[in-house]
Amino acid sequence: MAEKQWLKASVGALLGLLAFGLMTYQYLCPGNSCVSRPDRYVTYGGGDRPDYAGAVDRLLQEPRRKKYTFRPSTLDRDVDFNISGNDVIVFLHMQKTGGTTFGRHLVKNMDLERPCQCRRGQKRCQCLRPGTDRDIWLFSRFSTGWSCGLHADWTELKDCVPDMMDKKEKQPKKRRYFYITMLREPVARYLSEWRHVQRGATWKTSRHMCDGKMPSEKELPSCFDDNWVGVELDEFTDCPWNLANNRQTRMLADLSLVGCYNTSHVGQEQRNRILLGSAKTNLRRMAFFGLTEFQKKSQYMFERTFKLKFIESFEQVNGTTAGKTPITETQKRKVEELNALDIELYDYAKDLFLQRLERLKQHDPDYYDYVDEAVANW
Repeated sequence: MAEKQWLKASVGALLGLLAFGLMTYQYLCPGNSCVSRPDRYVTYGGGDRPDYAGAVDRLLQEPRRKKYTFRPSTLDRDVDFNISGNDVIVFLHMQKTGGTTFGRHLVKNMDLERPCQCRRGQKRCQCLRPGTDRDIWLFSRFSTGWSCGLHADWTELKDCVPDMMDKKEKQPKKRRYFYITMLREPVARYLSEWRHVQRGATWKTSRHMCDGKMPSEKELPSCFDDNWVGVELDEFTDCPWNLANNRQTRMLADLSLVGCYNTSHVGQEQRNRILLGSAKTNLRRMAFFGLTEFQKKSQYMFERTFKLKFIESFEQVNGTTAGKTPITETQKRKVEELNALDIELYDYAKDLFLQRLERLKQHDPDYYDYVDEAVANW
């Protein structure tokens, strides 16, 4: 009798333990979410958007929290730009950041006393100061061409622009240079560059000048021979010399601080730390930078910074090539790892951009009428 009672009690305890275990599993793993599954495509926005665009959408809607502390002098955007004097705007154009669109705004969409002269069929426009026949106020792809090299970076521009301006204006002159640029969410930018290269882009003629010389083939090997047409994403990410990796950090940093493209000067970890710190410093000191994901806010900040006006409003276009690119979770993680510096840089840039915007907005009662993007959460 005692044996039967013990057996009954043991079975009851076992059943109770199993029931508790099942309840715990359902709580921790609803819908069998703990079951191991094969790699799948990342779906961010739901519906028919198996891509990275949903992540960018969420980035735009994140609750506004300050992550960094900046000095008031860093946040104030009130540069004394004189288009009739000796001031020059220098546009640092990084690949796949919306720079082509922004560059065209600068030469074709400015409300100026003397608008840039753009002739049909010609890629460059003539952007001269009022009352002069050779003095230039804009140094950019669509005004002066790639005078310092194709997609010249900060390192190249700082050494090249003054001498190049002397040559173009045919006289040495003391000028003030106001650097500007556009940044883009790093994963979307990287995917856009991959698709662009896949279609045939190479930028092989870029010089990558640093400390007065171009890098050797050993210092900067190529990932391809003539082109990389048809390259798949996995092959694109596998090339260790791919300049798409952390492109924004590298192009904004002073490469001379790390021995240019000679990676034997400092260890990789120290090199990354120096490049990221330099990129943040140069970005912070620029007269203006905009974010591709915030077109109208970027327009607003440029106009308030330089006291110049655009004729037509900027348009926010989110249906990009990168936004239609399906990637697996494994590929997404790989792209993020390869662009860890750019991700931190963009996080820093976005916080600085929005803090500057907040400071401008506090003194502008017409802000909400002017910027008609969603502004509730930033």
